[in-house]
Amino acid sequence: MIDDTQQAPTGRLFDRSDERVKHADTLGSAIGAFVDRVRSGDLGSLPVVVGLVVICTVFESLNPVFLAPNNLVNLLFDCSTVGVIALGIVCILMVGEIDLSVGSVSGFASALVGVLWVGQDWPVAVAIATALVLGAAIGALYAFLFNRLGMPSFVSTLAGLLGWLGLQLYLLGSSGSINLPYGSPLVNFGQMLVMPPIVSHVLAAVASLIVFVTGFRTAARRRAAGLSASSLGRMVLKALLVTIVLEFVVYYLNLGRGIPWMFGLFVGLCVVMNYALTRTKWGRSMSAVGGNREAARRAGINVRRVYATAFVLCATLAAAGGILAAARLASSSQQAGTGDVNLNAIAAAVIGGTSLFGGRGSAYSALLGVIVIQSIASGLTLLDLSSSLRYMITGAVLAIAVIVDSLARRSRLSHGRA
Repeated sequence: MIDDTQQAPTGRLFDRSDERVKHADTLGSAIGAFVDRVRSGDLGSLPVVVGLVVICTVFESLNPVFLAPNNLVNLLFDCSTVGVIALGIVCILMVGEIDLSVGSVSGFASALVGVLWVGQDWPVAVAIATALVLGAAIGALYAFLFNRLGMPSFVSTLAGLLGWLGLQLYLLGSSGSINLPYGSPLVNFGQMLVMPPIVSHVLAAVASLIVFVTGFRTAARRRAAGLSASSLGRMVLKALLVTIVLEFVVYYLNLGRGIPWMFGLFVGLCVVMNYALTRTKWGRSMSAVGGNREAARRAGINVRRVYATAFVLCATLAAAGGILAAARLASSSQQAGTGDVNLNAIAAAVIGGTSLFGGRGSAYSALLGVIVIQSIASGLTLLDLSSSLRYMITGAVLAIAVIVDSLARRSRLSHGRA
């Protein structure tokens, strides 16, 4: 048997395992480890990042206005409404289920806010709170039908799609739409309010600091467990690169109108959801249930409770997205939540990297995916092309994302990493 601890030529004792750890910390080894993860099916955000680069390159070459600061600011405003709905879709896909009614729930919430605020003279805060509570109640209803009656989520939410759309049309009545007070705080939030430059730069620096602190704590836990971990230098370099990228993005957007507060709210929700999914017992339970429901049940996880929270969160975030959409359009109309809202929300979550098979996903999937969706829409609008082409391109991108997810899942199974 060969001992890893041997006498060095200088008489100094050294540990070969320490040398391997140091070697593993080199840049070349880090790249090799990344390639190995990709080959084993652990793609992460790589496909969507590559796709976003291709989309931006193509549209910028066809129309230089695409990457202009003000166009990107408008894109961020539009991302926020569908993005919040997509964040709820991430939750429900994590447990291997689906909600087809998010568009109708968002339209119903939009109509409810308009009726209560403008039609019934309720305070806007109370109207918003009522819409969110009813959104949560809708999610609880789906959870009851699924957990207690065994109704498949596809069927219950498809029925909900029709039911909540009918209720939306009933609330709005013959007028068909309600104009929200222009200049009100809610409408200003959805159309005008942007962060002061100093605030956006500080938030970018805070995000970089969070990246460093999170990496440092993770490395400390791995070392305490006797595992290899990233060096301090690599963590500093990563945080520095994140700082440079974020600060440049903030600087560039501030050349236009600046970063919308509504987009800041969306990103904040993504950060909170990411923490919940990755750092809490509930988040680990979500992944376990989505990966293997029976194994999760035998491990002592309250499977019904996990499903209930997923349905409630999905419907509540759909209602929140509908309220933001009303603020963005300054109206509650019969068209709210219809059309491609369902498609875009589900496609954003899947394109961003959340698996349709359950058990794998990230809150940042909604962020990346909705940017891809809205980039396609914005680019085609600038080129003055028909919406039919947008539907076809979005459908093709969604199909490619599902194919990539399926192939990655097969690769993970073959490498024992499913």
